[in-house]
Amino acid sequence: MVSIADIVAAASRLESVIVETPLISSPVLDEIAGGRVLLKAENLQRTGSFKMRGAYNLLSQLTPEQAALGVIAFSSGNHAQAVAAAGTELGIETTIVMPEDAPKIKIENTRKLGGKTVLYDRYTGDRETIAREMAAERGCEVVPSYDHEHIIAGQGTAGIEIANQCAALNVVPDQVYINCSGGGLTAGCAIALVDAYPDVKMFAVEPEEFDDTTRSLKSGVRETIDVTANSICDALQVGIPGKITFEINKRLLAGAMSVSDDEVRDAIRFAFQHLKLVVEPGGAASLAAILSGKVATQNKVTVGMLSGGNIDPEMFASIQTEGV
Repeated sequence: MVSIADIVAAASRLESVIVETPLISSPVLDEIAGGRVLLKAENLQRTGSFKMRGAYNLLSQLTPEQAALGVIAFSSGNHAQAVAAAGTELGIETTIVMPEDAPKIKIENTRKLGGKTVLYDRYTGDRETIAREMAAERGCEVVPSYDHEHIIAGQGTAGIEIANQCAALNVVPDQVYINCSGGGLTAGCAIALVDAYPDVKMFAVEPEEFDDTTRSLKSGVRETIDVTANSICDALQVGIPGKITFEINKRLLAGAMSVSDDEVRDAIRFAFQHLKLVVEPGGAASLAAILSGKVATQNKVTVGMLSGGNIDPEMFASIQTEGV
């Protein structure tokens, strides 16, 4: 399992690599919530999402022999970009298996950052199987997007930052909502924040059709997603929670909830109009939960995660136009 010491060590490793993203507030959002809301703007992180934290933390700990063989990852885009950027910085060749219908901006940016891409059909192929078969042929390491101790520890550094920033503001968070896919960011932040604030309530937020963590927490075992499931939240489309991440989240989370695509669209519009931030669908899930009233925020300090900002310009423009 991952400990707070692992996350502290990751923070030291990442100190000169990542950006300490701001914890922002909005009088408009506070008024809607009836309490204080703070948003961790990881959409302003290097490569446009929190993923650089975990990718660099793992790649930087490879042995020289492992690094020389290169690495393979599988991702819908944000992890892909982070692995490519971390690999370029560390001089490690990277190959990423990506769905062919991933946002074009994510595929293009992955290539620009130095990654080689292998595209597949997400409805007929399995990205992890493809990646692991390629890695076996080459004898190289696979860089999972969430279910790895080093990845979880790296993502948890966002939680340490939230804790330190809350302390600097002299506020104690009552509850924290984290956008959840495979559960790496959720698990890492839960470890860090529960260590800093033992009474804090941690929640995962998912798309309605990808509510595997929500259902898994209720049943106590890892639940799967129907292969026909769809959502505009491309960054949160995982078929089953990770083994490691679920064990951590089962122990530390107070619960989980899901949001609709329309609620996510409302959150994207709100972020642009009132926060002046560009947030991608998967990055807006926790804000969507807060704005939709699914979260009890009255007279509480609530922290939400804006986990990414890599959205296709066409989709972003369409969502903004819908709100006119």
